[in-house]
Amino acid sequence: MLMSEEKKTLIVFPCHFPLKVMGAQHPEFESAILKAVQTHAPDTQQHHITIRPSSKGNYIGATVKVYVNDQKQLDNIYQALTNHELVKVVF
Repeated sequence: MLMSEEKKTLIVFPCHFPLKVMGAQHPEFESAILKAVQTHAPDTQQHHITIRPSSKGNYIGATVKVYVNDQKQLDNIYQALTNHELVKVVF
């Protein structure tokens, strides 16, 4: 029996996908995550990001609305963000 190499997903591509990113409170956080995302989704712009500080101000949260064409592109964006030194978690 042959196994399909294609993973099943509930996401219908292409689509706009909201990425939630939490990171260290840092003046360069927003520009850093934008640059990381643009590596794999160059059409992503500043206005696609919504920023909010944590209740105690130690961390910062961001929602980045990214237009993705396929699962591989989305996986590459997740990898770029999770590897960034200012990012604590991506979901």
